[in-house]
Amino acid sequence: MTSRTAPKKINFTKPQLAALEPPIRGRGYHYDARTPGLLLCVTSNGTKTFYYYRRVKGRPKRIQIGRFPDVSIEQARRRAAKLAGEIADGRDPQQERKAARAEMTFGELFDYFLEHHAKIHKRSWREDVAQYKRYLKTFASRRVSTITPDEWAALHQRVGKKNGPYAANRLLALVSATHSKGPQAIRTKPNPTRGITRFREKSRDRFLQPDELPRFFEALDAEPNETLRDFLWILLLTGARRANVLAMRWEQLHISRAEWALPETKNGESQIIHLTPKVIEILQRRQETNDGSDWVFPSYGKTGHVVEPKAAWDRIRKDAGLPDLRLHDLRRTLGSWQAATGTSLPIIGKSLGHKSQAATAVYARLNLDPVRESVDRATEAMLAAGKPNQEEGVNDE
Repeated sequence: MTSRTAPKKINFTKPQLAALEPPIRGRGYHYDARTPGLLLCVTSNGTKTFYYYRRVKGRPKRIQIGRFPDVSIEQARRRAAKLAGEIADGRDPQQERKAARAEMTFGELFDYFLEHHAKIHKRSWREDVAQYKRYLKTFASRRVSTITPDEWAALHQRVGKKNGPYAANRLLALVSATHSKGPQAIRTKPNPTRGITRFREKSRDRFLQPDELPRFFEALDAEPNETLRDFLWILLLTGARRANVLAMRWEQLHISRAEWALPETKNGESQIIHLTPKVIEILQRRQETNDGSDWVFPSYGKTGHVVEPKAAWDRIRKDAGLPDLRLHDLRRTLGSWQAATGTSLPIIGKSLGHKSQAATAVYARLNLDPVRESVDRATEAMLAAGKPNQEEGVNDE
């Protein structure tokens, strides 16, 4: 049985507390004469710790404040006074501390969001992981409640200045989703991103212009990574979404019919994508050297296929002198050239796999032949524009 010495009430001073002798066994308790409830516990090994003792809702509570002398007497008295106020307001500081220790870190919250929502409902969940690694990993060990709305607002501003409004707004939307799709204990609390003003976004209409195509094609053909070079060519000439091209499988391709049958796109529907002669040429070459992989663009990563073409894309943009060009602009380029060569909007929509309430019925009545002709005309026009100008011979006769 542990023995304890009788409580003593003394006026806490630093010399007096420093001179207190430890008990031979057990613990000794000394109460501050100035601050009700503040006590110092001295163990037999000489450890001295401040506590605040008070009955909370009829039950005795001993709440640890900190060790002496790391925590000064004045700091302990201020903390005791604060605890007294919290208890007077009907709160239980000890229970709140336990809850805080059990609270999720932001890293744990993101993992929950990823497994219980993103991977189930979002085809683009890998982009969420990339954003987390790029911008949010520094918050991983922080308890969720300790990250203030001001900190999220400051991060939003920093990303906006460095990476643009679109990137900043998508990041803020991700942070918001991690909270709104988190466990109930998180969902019932106010979302910390609420009230943060998003940046105004301008609709982007960037696409490769005729004078840009020659140097873009030159830089693309000079790319040393054959797999990523082929990927970017197919991305441009099919107008397909990046994720779909990266995950292209041989079983989806019908080269004899010049068709790529996508089982599911971002909008949740299947799509038939017409393959132009240039795309078929690339695919046939890759098929000849395929080592048995199911993927058209295989890699040694977890997915089995290429996931991030950033390094090659940055080299090509730099060599072509097109620093503002984005991967998604290649998809927009095909649609823009289709429009420039006289294709109707419904056929452009079908070739790119767009979905809208107004156009869905029209798309359903279209067959693939006009789409084939449209894509062929557009890609031929792009390839022709990308060739260096040649002087035509003059016939004097």
